[in-house]
Amino acid sequence: MYNILYNMQYIYCIFLKEVILISTLRKKFKIARVENNLTQAELAEKVGVTRQTIGLIEKGKYNPTLNLCIAIALALNKTLDDLFWENSDDNR
Repeated sequence: MYNILYNMQYIYCIFLKEVILISTLRKKFKIARVENNLTQAELAEKVGVTRQTIGLIEKGKYNPTLNLCIAIALALNKTLDDLFWENSDDNR
């Protein structure tokens, strides 16, 4: 029984970390877009997707392809790490 509870707690901790990570990445993405004075529609046009796609990425409900990530990073003058990678500072 203890082993099952331990495993459930471990899975819950992993789930929470993923939720926090997704939330942090969403904020970084949206902040970068706003810093560049771009609406979702303007960014979408720059990278060749729909505004809905940008909205879903910001909500964490869509995993963009590597090519799209690169296009977004270039459009926002950021690196892939800036937009899509967890920093050690993000865990605080």
